[in-house]
Amino acid sequence: MNANDVEQIETREDLARFVKELGKEYKAAPNSWENDSLHSFLEALAGWIEDMDGYYINQNQAVPATPEWKTFGHMLAAARYYE
Repeated sequence: MNANDVEQIETREDLARFVKELGKEYKAAPNSWENDSLHSFLEALAGWIEDMDGYYINQNQAVPATPEWKTFGHMLAAARYYE
């Protein structure tokens, strides 16, 4: 699994591996992230969570009523770049 494999997240263990891959990605190339500080990452994470319905609608997917492990992966992956 790598930091772009959000769709493969199905279990808690998958999410943990995904988060570790995000950490490796950031360590290898922090300048590739738009939100490259903890503060900006958390701000983007909150913003994406507030606006996430639009993401799912634009992807022609149902908006999750209850988050799944993959949903958390989407949140974390989006926070790298979300403005």
